[in-house]
Amino acid sequence: MPSVGPAPLSVLDLAPVSSGSTPADALRNSLDLARHVERLGYTRHWVAEHHNMPGIASSSPPVLIAHIASVTETIRVGSGGVMLPNHQPLVVAEQFGMLEALHPGRIDLGIGRAPGTDQITAAALRRSMDPAADDLPQQLGELVAFFEGRYPRITAVPGAGHKPAIWLLGSSGFSAQLAGQLGLPFSFAHHFMPNNTLAALDLYRRSFRPSTTLEAPYAKIGVAAICAPTDEEAQWLHGPGGLSFLRLRSGRPGTFPTPEEAAAHEYTEAERSFVDGWQSSHVVGSPETVRTGLEELRERTGADELMITTMTHGHTERVRSYELIAEALGDRAAEAA
Repeated sequence: MPSVGPAPLSVLDLAPVSSGSTPADALRNSLDLARHVERLGYTRHWVAEHHNMPGIASSSPPVLIAHIASVTETIRVGSGGVMLPNHQPLVVAEQFGMLEALHPGRIDLGIGRAPGTDQITAAALRRSMDPAADDLPQQLGELVAFFEGRYPRITAVPGAGHKPAIWLLGSSGFSAQLAGQLGLPFSFAHHFMPNNTLAALDLYRRSFRPSTTLEAPYAKIGVAAICAPTDEEAQWLHGPGGLSFLRLRSGRPGTFPTPEEAAAHEYTEAERSFVDGWQSSHVVGSPETVRTGLEELRERTGADELMITTMTHGHTERVRSYELIAEALGDRAAEAA
């Protein structure tokens, strides 16, 4: 494992739609959050592709990225990620080539292979659920060829010559190994697959081959975290995330509930066990508690960067959480940026 020092901090934004609000409110909140975290010194602001989820508004990362990049100046903006099997590589090359042309040196294209939704919606997106059509290495090769102007008889405009920084995302060993073999940076979804983190990062590092992109492996991990002035308040704000995830996994996705609604929910023993297991890797508490938790995670994984995802019902509480984390870890993160 590489030596561990200060790590840059970044943001994974799911554009949460809270109960009593609208997707338009959520998208405006994402723009406001991006302005805040840029001032706080965060390295990058990524948005995720999800579909058929009433509580998540970030269904079209390139459109949201364009707006975020237009209201910020220095922070890197990108996708965490674009689910490549949902799209034709030429379309992605044109979209992200345009973003890179408009905001040179600031665009990240994080690529995943999961559908980002349920199977019925995935079928509507992809039209074909034939496993043979879900060939990420081939699709990725086509995408890079478009960016580099090597695709036969087709020029991606403005993709060719405007290649963003490409990352591979994953929650298992497949993307970890592929990222290593291609010499690409790798982002692991620790926030929802923590049991695979160490094995995937180890596989990535062992598989890594130096490339024109990277001379050495670079691994980022997503971390679910909520910070508030006290441990008790942070845990209170954390409650709705468990109820929201339970509803999603039960086939009843909805808008993001309030802390009061989460506290009033009568969990069965099985539901409580499920939620506790899912939230066990989350870092929640006061600034000191969160600082300790994030530094321990960093030491344990050797991650080069931490990407914080924070889900709260109130936008004010979400912004404050990122502020408190920046204050608790910002000096160390700034040294590494």
